[in-house]
Amino acid sequence: MPRRRRRHGDLAVAAAVAALATVAFAAVGGGAEFDYRKLSGIIIPGFASTQLRAWSVLDCPYSPFDFNPLDSVWLDTAKLFSAVNCWLKCMLLEPYNQTDHPECKSRPDSGLSAITELDPGYITGPLSSVWKEWVKWCVEFGIEANAIIAVPYDWRLPPSMLEERDLYFHKLKLTFEIALKLRGGPSLVFAHSMGNNVFRYFLEWLKLEIAPKHYIQWLDEHIHAYFAVGAPLLGSTEAVRGALSGTTFGLPVSEGTARLMFNAFGSSLWLMPFSKYCKADNIYWKHFFEGKGGCPHRQQCDEAEYISDYSGWPTDLVNIEVPSVRGMGAYPSITDITENITSSMECGKPTLLSFSAREVSDGTLFKTIEDYDPHSKALVYQLEKYYQGDPVLNPLTPWERPPIKNVFCIYGIDSKTEVGYYFAPSGKPYPDNWIITDIIYEFEGSLLSRQGWKRSGNSVAGKPNNSSGDGTVSYNSLSWCKNWLGPKVNITRAPQAEHDGSDLQTIMNVDHHHGQDILPNMTRAPHVKYITYYEDAESLPGWRTAVWELDKAFRGPLRNEDCHWDYAKARCGYPEHCEYRFWAVRFVIASVGMIFGFPF
Repeated sequence: MPRRRRRHGDLAVAAAVAALATVAFAAVGGGAEFDYRKLSGIIIPGFASTQLRAWSVLDCPYSPFDFNPLDSVWLDTAKLFSAVNCWLKCMLLEPYNQTDHPECKSRPDSGLSAITELDPGYITGPLSSVWKEWVKWCVEFGIEANAIIAVPYDWRLPPSMLEERDLYFHKLKLTFEIALKLRGGPSLVFAHSMGNNVFRYFLEWLKLEIAPKHYIQWLDEHIHAYFAVGAPLLGSTEAVRGALSGTTFGLPVSEGTARLMFNAFGSSLWLMPFSKYCKADNIYWKHFFEGKGGCPHRQQCDEAEYISDYSGWPTDLVNIEVPSVRGMGAYPSITDITENITSSMECGKPTLLSFSAREVSDGTLFKTIEDYDPHSKALVYQLEKYYQGDPVLNPLTPWERPPIKNVFCIYGIDSKTEVGYYFAPSGKPYPDNWIITDIIYEFEGSLLSRQGWKRSGNSVAGKPNNSSGDGTVSYNSLSWCKNWLGPKVNITRAPQAEHDGSDLQTIMNVDHHHGQDILPNMTRAPHVKYITYYEDAESLPGWRTAVWELDKAFRGPLRNEDCHWDYAKARCGYPEHCEYRFWAVRFVIASVGMIFGFPF
């Protein structure tokens, strides 16, 4: 496996991207009179990237540790090791109403310290560092303390509950307004991973909160640019894995316990993959003509959804074996769904059912397995109440370009990424009742199964993307923001390493058809990592849209779950490899430095 890129290599990559950021911002509206020193940076972290603290007194029998108010919960590895049952009480939410455990509640920490390290400490701190490098570089660049603002949130909650319980979106609006008053200029938004979903919801919530004629004016005054870093714009298949078998992320818990946690959090469905062809009703107009009433979003799919395969994804996301017996009575919950399948079943032979992204996001998958998985009913309830019935937005629908002056979408490509799974019954009770029998990966334009990869890398039937994803999110989801580009696109490709400019490639005014990927006719030297920069050739005055693709920005282990914190050894599980989150942080901080006008 490839060796980890050393720190000076990271800096070289960040410097190259930062230089592109400088060029981009030089052309952004505002002219010479625009004072970038007045800008603020607002960070919206991703899933599981905010510290949670106890707001209860909880006695933990048979353990030297108890939980007291303000004690760290996410993440305190000492208490996780010695008092896991107590720790789970403070972490888990009631699946149906998203309330706290009767004996313990946790709330998100505040400020930059809430997102820098999840488990501060001499040993654990560096291993759980999230935005610490980012903040450190801000200080080195001379950026003022009041210019960088973190907006942590309870990443366990679905979007509507963030507002209902914590007034999070009201507070976020106030944060932008305070930053403008304090610094005298608008803000740059840096959202990572699920933080992009949070920001999208905020924009839709804001549209209903203020007068329509003031909406764009408010955005122009308060937000100068939006950086979408590693955004799962069409969801992530790893959310399906978490819901059906569990993903430990290197924590010292079983996959079953991880699944129990994942399914207790209403936010988990926020990351579910969905079809690019299906949209929901425009709730903005429904509020004005029908009033606020929590009416469900009726999903409408284009004809392409039914004449194409896989809902715009490379393959079916879920292939699951279910026990079969003769007769329809054995399938009371899926009669309509599998009528043709069950009519020809043989007694005793399991049946393999396949589900597309649409069938995952609309609940068909979970309704189908209700008879075999007791928790599926809770997932269906969460999906219908907190997503399809959300009063602001059904987040499991494609996102159009946000109406912000400058939008930059940044992600890594060409890493091995999971795009589909095969599940089978394990014979064990919930939460260990499913096992993964095979995984489908995308890798550099091909689809490969885990079993085939171990043997000879045999390909898998499907429609592979032109590239592969970043190791966590598939390429089609990351690159959805290419649809935000206009009909004419300028493309620049440069090596990530230092170069003299002789191998810089540029193509101007490339035709771009909405819904189709852009394939630049450019050369690639062997073993060279590139940055490919796509920018609108024609855009609205004062607006800018750009997409940055970084080859193998995360070049780590062949399996995403290999990147984890090995707390038993108090070190990274694979210290010789990079971790995607670190790349994102280093990349963004370098960009911020150039944007604020500090030398790199």
